[in-house]
Amino acid sequence: MIPLYEGKMVYHFDHRFGDYRDRQEDRVDSVLPRTPIERKDCADFFVLPLYWVNETEVDNRLARREWDKGWLLGWRDIARNTDERTMICCALPRAAVGHTYPLIFSTSPRVGCLYADLASFVLDYAARQKMAGTHLTYGYVTQWPVIPPSSYDQRSLWGTGDLLHSWIESRVLELSYTACDLAPFAKDLGDDGPPFRWDEERRFSMRAELDAAFFHLYGIEREDVDYIMETFTLVRRKDQQRYGTFRTKELILEIYDAMTEATRTGKPYQTIIDPPPGQGPRHG
Repeated sequence: MIPLYEGKMVYHFDHRFGDYRDRQEDRVDSVLPRTPIERKDCADFFVLPLYWVNETEVDNRLARREWDKGWLLGWRDIARNTDERTMICCALPRAAVGHTYPLIFSTSPRVGCLYADLASFVLDYAARQKMAGTHLTYGYVTQWPVIPPSSYDQRSLWGTGDLLHSWIESRVLELSYTACDLAPFAKDLGDDGPPFRWDEERRFSMRAELDAAFFHLYGIEREDVDYIMETFTLVRRKDQQRYGTFRTKELILEIYDAMTEATRTGKPYQTIIDPPPGQGPRHG
């Protein structure tokens, strides 16, 4: 038997977001307890689902799709354009999923870049303009203005010397690969080491770099970046409650400006993360 993942169990780059393990038996709502950070920093910790499915049934369904990979990529169907985030996608270990967690079966070698694109604020903003109701169906998702795979085979605009896909995938790898069950996904991104440690500050900075990068890739001007970020009112409110300032927007703009300067001068952008993404601390 293998677990059945529900949308509320995952978040961007976090397949261990919600856990039934600590849910009170008398709770009947859809809210799940959030997995504590100390558990996420354990490479062998896996969330407990409510339902289990026969593995043979899952294998048969995936075989019809000719899907032989040890991971899945999907998104939450239940969403609104007034939520903290609307397009919430996540890579999962090979498992069962419910009907409210649609899947993307992409054979592109740049699927890690697609994942980062789908998780970006700029794409989320576009999604909110089209989204109505509470179900984020295939009909909506097929309209998203995603960046084509071929674009990632060019050098980054901010002059790091890396191909763009390498720059993005190093961040997607470290953000996603925090538990042993996602080793197949890491392997498809070119990594065969142990999982990365869960470090909140590193993760925050890596996501800010990805968001700043995608604002550049979509050709969004700085004042529009500022405006787009202000439309995520719940993100702003949470930041202000926790930090007293809209920290997420401020860091994205800071990195955006540094990338703009790197593009203008030809002096490569230097990551704010030490050691660089993809080289962070791992489990022994």
